[in-house]
Amino acid sequence: MNKVVLITGGARGIGKAIAEELAGQGCDIVINYLHSKAQAEELQRKLVEDHGIRCLAFCADVSKEEEVDRMITAVEQQLGTIDVLVNNAAIDLSNLFHLKTAEEFRRTLDVNVVGAYNCSRRVYHAMLDKEWGRIINITSTNGINTYYPMSFDYDASKAAMISLTHDLAFQFAPYIHVNAIAPGFIGTESELDGYDEEFLKQECGKIMLKRYGKPEEVAHLVKFLISEQADYINNTVIRIDGGQAGAV
Repeated sequence: MNKVVLITGGARGIGKAIAEELAGQGCDIVINYLHSKAQAEELQRKLVEDHGIRCLAFCADVSKEEEVDRMITAVEQQLGTIDVLVNNAAIDLSNLFHLKTAEEFRRTLDVNVVGAYNCSRRVYHAMLDKEWGRIINITSTNGINTYYPMSFDYDASKAAMISLTHDLAFQFAPYIHVNAIAPGFIGTESELDGYDEEFLKQECGKIMLKRYGKPEEVAHLVKFLISEQADYINNTVIRIDGGQAGAV
């Protein structure tokens, strides 16, 4: 593909799987991280050794506009302009409703929504100049119709990402395609942590395929959406949840 791809939150989980998948297609990869320095640097080393691509790892808090600008300026100087942006960085500060704070709510929105806005706003000029670009927002079925009171701030942020997807698609048409992917339960190294066995059993029972998704399955969808085969797909939200019962 020979594209420069920036993946926010790219050191672990779904972001890591996307980086591995696209590096395998010949893309140059930028791994954004905030706290996962060791994992990001190890992934960077592995991608370069395994695929011979160019790969950078940058620490930046995507909720802070100045850090996003610093990161992308450095990328442009070293790799050239960004062709594909995957807004994957997210936090989930799940807690009982009555223990939630406004500060936690704001922080969740800042990272999950403002972070996607900051990155999109910084890359779109170059994409328009080239008359080609792809922005993919990793949202969640929690932003559609799978709700948990313990994560209402996360759910709200993912719904906002879907709205942002539609608005940016209209703003950047026809040259930049903006789509969203809404995973259900994905079995990453952190996704299933903190839940008791009975809850996980109940949730798995709601999935028609009777299993949790794999990060690689989300990565396959990202690969498709940035390919020529998906050139007529824009302004849409694609669920990847194994067929959750009651979902539409």
